[in-house]
Amino acid sequence: MQVWITNVFYRELAALLQFLSFMSWVKVFGKCLIFLRLHVYGLYEVKVSGDGNCQFRALSDQMYKSPEYHKHVRKDIVKQLKDHRNLYEGYVPMKYKRYCKKMAKSGEWGDHVTLQAASDKFAAKICLLTSFRDTCFIEIMPQFQAPKHELWLSFWSEVHYNSLYEIQGAPIQKPKKNHWLF
Repeated sequence: MQVWITNVFYRELAALLQFLSFMSWVKVFGKCLIFLRLHVYGLYEVKVSGDGNCQFRALSDQMYKSPEYHKHVRKDIVKQLKDHRNLYEGYVPMKYKRYCKKMAKSGEWGDHVTLQAASDKFAAKICLLTSFRDTCFIEIMPQFQAPKHELWLSFWSEVHYNSLYEIQGAPIQKPKKNHWLF
C-alpha cells in the first residue's frame, strides 16, 4: 500500500514539474518574442510597476511621460465607462455596475474593455505589441472620432503592460537605489 502511494505521489510530482517546466518555457518564449518584436519595430520598453495598475501606469507614462498619474487615468477611464454604458456593457462578463466599481479600485487589472474606453476617452489609437505567438500587434481605435495621437504599450500575455517609445526618443530611466539592511 505504501509503495503504491509513493509511486502515485512521485507520478503526480513529476507531472507537476513537467507542467511547471512547460509554463517556464512559455514565459521564456513570450519574452523572446517581445524582445524580437521590439527590435523589429525599433522600440524601447519602459517598465512600469506590476502592482495591478500596470495598464493605467503604462497609459499614464505614454500621455504624461510619468506612470505616477495612473490614478487620474483610471478615474477618467471609469468615468468614460459609466457615462457611456451602452458602448461597453455587452463586453463585460458580469453586472455592469459591479464591473465599474471593481475597475475604480486601485490594483484592479485593466482589460480589453478599459483599453477601448481609454482609446475613446483620450481620442487615441492604442498600439499593443504583444507576446502572443500568433498576434504580435493589436490596434485599438476610438469608436466615434479620429485619433489625435498614438499610445504604444507592450502586453505580456494576460499578465503585464509596459510603455513603449522609439529607441531614439526613449526617456532616460533613473536607476532605482537598493537599500541594504544589515
